[in-house]
Amino acid sequence: MKIQYKFLYLFLGSLFLVSCGKEFLDIQPRGLVLETNFYQTEEELFEGLVAAYDVLQWGGTDNAWTMKLGLLNAASDDCFAGGSDASDQPSWVAYDNFTLDPFLGPQRGLWNKGYAGVYRTNLILEKIEEVEDLDPTFKARTIAEAKFLRAYYYFDLVRFFGNIPLITTVLSGDEFYEQVQSTPAEVYAQIEQDLNDAINTVELPETVPSQELGRVTMGAAKALLGKVILYQNNEGRMNEAAGILAGVANSGFYALETNFEDIFKTSNEFGIESIFEINYASNQRGGWDRFINGTEGNYDVQFFGMRDYVGPTFATGWSFCPVTPKLVAAMQGDPRMEHTIIDGQALKDQGASYTEGFQNTDYFIRKYAGLQDERALDGEPALNWANNVRAIRLADVMLMAAEAYARGGDETNAKLFLNQVRSRVGLANVTASGNALLDAIYKERQLELATEGHRFFDLVRTGRAAAELGDQGFTAGKNELLPLPQTELDITEGNLKQNPGY
Repeated sequence: MKIQYKFLYLFLGSLFLVSCGKEFLDIQPRGLVLETNFYQTEEELFEGLVAAYDVLQWGGTDNAWTMKLGLLNAASDDCFAGGSDASDQPSWVAYDNFTLDPFLGPQRGLWNKGYAGVYRTNLILEKIEEVEDLDPTFKARTIAEAKFLRAYYYFDLVRFFGNIPLITTVLSGDEFYEQVQSTPAEVYAQIEQDLNDAINTVELPETVPSQELGRVTMGAAKALLGKVILYQNNEGRMNEAAGILAGVANSGFYALETNFEDIFKTSNEFGIESIFEINYASNQRGGWDRFINGTEGNYDVQFFGMRDYVGPTFATGWSFCPVTPKLVAAMQGDPRMEHTIIDGQALKDQGASYTEGFQNTDYFIRKYAGLQDERALDGEPALNWANNVRAIRLADVMLMAAEAYARGGDETNAKLFLNQVRSRVGLANVTASGNALLDAIYKERQLELATEGHRFFDLVRTGRAAAELGDQGFTAGKNELLPLPQTELDITEGNLKQNPGY
């Protein structure tokens, strides 16, 4: 049985004290057990760890649709925002065409989600030190997992917002209003420290049994560390990143799926190519009364489906993130295209129908498409899709290793990893060198990882965002980051500073 990220009503503050907002400071106890009386046993500590995992899957934060995968697809040139019309989800449209401002955009939900994860990991890391006579293996592994999760949440926050408060302890109410921003370099240093601490914990396993699928492994921690180093763009550390990423790829615990189409099948969750997945479930009977992060379902799946669809195979959805003609053109002739993009016009030619939504292109996301046979049988089907997000998979790691090797001067190993990914789908080896090799790696990332939420940050970190996203409204020096939520600036009375351009 997979580990489930339960929504726990156990603590006075751990579920609701997720930003500096005053509304989160006046919550009354809602559960049967208060924080002061909890975390006394291994079972209770483990429930706290599960609560820290739970934030990974949140998609309804701040009473809005704030799914990271869909939002990053809309911000990139893989997809448009879509929906029923331009007013359907204004924050998605604003991220798509870069008309963001401190009041309009997905920033408040993403900020609150990130700091909810940080709070829960800080809480478990403090509480576990207060309990005596814990099994040493349990304690070490729990700390390692919590540090991985804290690193994961901070990695999202620093990429979305840049200068952010760096909080590594549980704050008192007064301290919330005193927080100042740390530089990205300081945040990245903390992320690396947490990940290195996890990696240096021998109790963190390389693999987990079936009943623990979804928990962090050694490979996930190493892969994330390599990615974090690569994203900092320090050319002097490229070989360091390459060595870490190559170590994961060559560890023997992972392999490329023989058939590309198998990667995203729900029947193949936690497959041989998967290094870290965000887990979802369809059996929680969630309804609209539990929409705010409470259904355990993957909301992206419903968003990506064709609106009012009638036809074979696929389930109806809400027509968000229609695939751009640019990506369709880039994938012409690529063997991965049919497993990446749904050709809606071809379906209509065969008798299917759907309502054309905002920014319709007649092309839709295939990798996370909802299938009729996989609709939840209980609760609101739209909120209970069980499709796991493949947050880190081997092909991604191999292409990051290829990039790091190329930027570090080792073109032999760069081509080795690049061509393994291409060979899987029957593409010829790349023999280019220099900038042409690096361009080939970037192109391969675009095609291999299309609609998986990597493209926007890839363009930003490699300095190509303005060239590739300028026609969407992207402004260099501004849109690399989201604006900080205006509510956060207001309540700190000047302690937090807005990002440039906003």
